[in-house]
Amino acid sequence: MKSFSMPRVGAPQLTLGASAFFVLAYNGSFWKTFVSATGGAQLGNVPVYAGAFLLLVLLFNAILTLFNFRLVIKPVLIALFLGASAASYFMNEYGVVIDSSMVQNVFETDPKEANELLSWRMAETVTLLGILPSLLVWHLPLVFRPMRRDLVAKVAIVAGSLLAGAALLLLLFKVLAPAVREHRELRFLLTPTNMFQATHGYLKRKWAVPVVVAPLGTDAAKGVKWGHAAGQGRRTVTVLVIGETARAMNFSLNGYARQTNPQLARQRDLINFRNVSSCGTATAVSVPCLFSGLGRDDYSPEKAVRQEGLLDVLHHAGFDVLWRDNNSGCKGACDRVRYEDLSQAVPGDPLCDGDECYDERLVRDLPQLVRDATKDLVIVLHQKGSHGPAYWKRYPQAFNEFGPVCRTNELEQCSRESIVAAYDNSILYTDYFLSRTIDLLRAAGAEQGVDTAMLYVSDHGESLGEKNMYLHGAPYIISPAEQRSVPMMLWLSDSFRRRFDIDAQCLAARGEQPFSHDNVFHTVLGLLDVSTAVYNPKLDLTHACTRDI
Repeated sequence: MKSFSMPRVGAPQLTLGASAFFVLAYNGSFWKTFVSATGGAQLGNVPVYAGAFLLLVLLFNAILTLFNFRLVIKPVLIALFLGASAASYFMNEYGVVIDSSMVQNVFETDPKEANELLSWRMAETVTLLGILPSLLVWHLPLVFRPMRRDLVAKVAIVAGSLLAGAALLLLLFKVLAPAVREHRELRFLLTPTNMFQATHGYLKRKWAVPVVVAPLGTDAAKGVKWGHAAGQGRRTVTVLVIGETARAMNFSLNGYARQTNPQLARQRDLINFRNVSSCGTATAVSVPCLFSGLGRDDYSPEKAVRQEGLLDVLHHAGFDVLWRDNNSGCKGACDRVRYEDLSQAVPGDPLCDGDECYDERLVRDLPQLVRDATKDLVIVLHQKGSHGPAYWKRYPQAFNEFGPVCRTNELEQCSRESIVAAYDNSILYTDYFLSRTIDLLRAAGAEQGVDTAMLYVSDHGESLGEKNMYLHGAPYIISPAEQRSVPMMLWLSDSFRRRFDIDAQCLAARGEQPFSHDNVFHTVLGLLDVSTAVYNPKLDLTHACTRDI
């Protein structure tokens, strides 16, 4: 009687098979959420599920191939099988996600608490999905090519897997982008990558050196123009509006066919800049970069969090600074100034609908803020703007001008025309919001005797189906212009222009010149005649149009 012997398997076949096993065996919670995020289980979505499965297999295969060496691949797979089986059990049994706080619980729980989590069901799961696959891999005879041929083959496998995965991603982007963006928990459910992300986050936080924020612009002071006769005894109120997901090409002020800016087009003394690029393609990058003064080339989150920014410099110069938010926070840019969160819905508030509020809530009491101010005031208004994919939720029904409108987060169910229509309606509401802000500032200036100004710039743009791309957040180096080209405009009251000797015609003539978020930091300082060593007049777009005293 012949003894049983296991068949010899090529090492590349092992990683490919293991990749498919990971995607199928440990990701019940992921697939359940993914199916729900893409419209629910239906026959028409089968190609999407198959494409997503193949995409993940290719990604895992590329990663595992990097470890596919003799004496390495088996221990790696066994560790992954055991860890993934335990993670899968807790996700399925308790509905948890694997994030850094969960890893912290694992490392910091005491033996008694840990013992209460053990069960026969857990033992069954770990045995079936962890121990048995580990034993199989451990005893499986592997065949490796000679070293040189093996390295060449690995490079080809990794490159081929990534290229094929990129092609699949492009084909499925319209479906995957809104699903992933609206269901960010998916990244905490995908096993085993969630284990590495969570562990890395926990260890990074645990071992991080406490952040010491370096002062910036502590020499800041109001310049000589503050003594100008035209402004003697008058306060200033400057509003910085930080837009959300507004792209320049959908503003009729920039030549867009639809009239998305009817009210701004009628605003006297509005100066529009048509060629402005963002620092990043996502709020978490663009907002702190814009206020940091580092500029896009030198910006990094680590640098930005370790030094003060624009609002700190203004505070050093004696301004009262207030950040009002209808978004997801200031990303560190307002950590040391007054902050008001107006994004939380209040029952019965006409400017709120469901669980979110419209941007007009940011300026409803602006006249009162101006009246109550005792110092020169800078107010930052952080919009909800045009954040997608639920564009139709960003504006009241009175602004439902263009249609038909896409009214679902599942963009694959909508035509591109209906997606763009919903987006354009959100821009139409931003037009109203900005025009309303200017009207309130103009009226406050007349009633309260203050000099007022408004600078608006969006944080980043948005893809609306061009090249089959949707939403934003693409790596900057490969991001399309739609995600980088942003609107920017400036309004100055007559008294503000006279006080600081600003030539509006000169500024308007610069409307076609290329600018970027790099200019905002220095433009605000120049606009308000703040004298400080950190001010760079070359980056102040008003400097060439301001008369020195």
